[in-house]
Amino acid sequence: MFINCKRGISVKLGLGLYRHLLNRDHYQFAVQAGATHIVAHLCDYFAHGRRDGQPIENGNGWGRAGSPLWTIDELSALRREVNEAGLALEAIENFDPAHWYDVLLDGPRKNAQLEDLKMMIRNVGRAGIPIIGYNFSLAGVCSRVMLPAARGGAASACMEAVDQTPVPNGMVWNMIYNEQTSTGTVPNISHEELWQRLHAFLEAVLPVAEEEGVKLAAHPDDPPVSVLRQTPRLVYQPQLYQRLIDMNSSPSNGLEFCLGSIAEMTQGDVYQATEQYSRQDKVFYVHFRNVTGTVPRYQEVFVDEGDIDMVRILRILRDNKFDGVLIPDHTPQMQCEAPWHAGMAFAMGYMKSAISMVMKE
Repeated sequence: MFINCKRGISVKLGLGLYRHLLNRDHYQFAVQAGATHIVAHLCDYFAHGRRDGQPIENGNGWGRAGSPLWTIDELSALRREVNEAGLALEAIENFDPAHWYDVLLDGPRKNAQLEDLKMMIRNVGRAGIPIIGYNFSLAGVCSRVMLPAARGGAASACMEAVDQTPVPNGMVWNMIYNEQTSTGTVPNISHEELWQRLHAFLEAVLPVAEEEGVKLAAHPDDPPVSVLRQTPRLVYQPQLYQRLIDMNSSPSNGLEFCLGSIAEMTQGDVYQATEQYSRQDKVFYVHFRNVTGTVPRYQEVFVDEGDIDMVRILRILRDNKFDGVLIPDHTPQMQCEAPWHAGMAFAMGYMKSAISMVMKE
């Protein structure tokens, strides 16, 4: 759904799909729910088993990393399939940890993996896909549990405490990339060292992204705590996004703007952050999800019942001429035979109506 407002701005409604959902049935579901765009995950977070809902750790992370490097044939075929369903492929979200663990860890294969990332960025651009979302993190997304915390007891992802269990060797971003590695844990480093690693990554890949017309969109820390599993985090307060932007002035350097993660932060204001970064034209696409509470205790809830006034967010985006894609990201699961589909359909219906209302004002 493209919605044009009186000011000539076009906001697009999209749907994010995990790797196992990238098929014609789910493209048809997206169209029926009002989407015009898809954000695709090629990393298989569910390779270890259950494929309902969203990935939640079981004590051993999300499972095994190791999906193939993205080829231009694979990406072009995916784009054609999405286009044939009447949709546009807006972004690929997240590198597989197996593709860049030594970029994150500053290990011996860093330079080789940077070359792999450059190759995949070139392939994404040449396949006609405009954005890659990424999350520069050692611990990744963890410390979450599923609880009946949303309206009516709907199951949703929540945080009850901060996990400080050390990350074992052979794991990064909450996935195992090497089961044969030696015992021990990921070495402790400072926040500044992790910022230096991010800087080296951006300096290496942004020239390629810019040349190929690809935007790299950084997700904030999820959950946004300063230290998780005894590893430092980067964007755990809203103002830290500015440091990332200021590291490199490339037009390809920007944000995968997750409203839920920003609202979970202990400082700042989600409305001010939306204003600050959309005014700079650095919001490349938006995770449009709602929460109650902040770290270390928060609950994901239905889009209309959380701490964020989502209509106010839409007005800020409109006023700053945002013309990108909004996706629900993930939602509570509703009590029925298709919990994921029902939760997503509710979120999409709310978003479609709210966007239409705000754009007509």
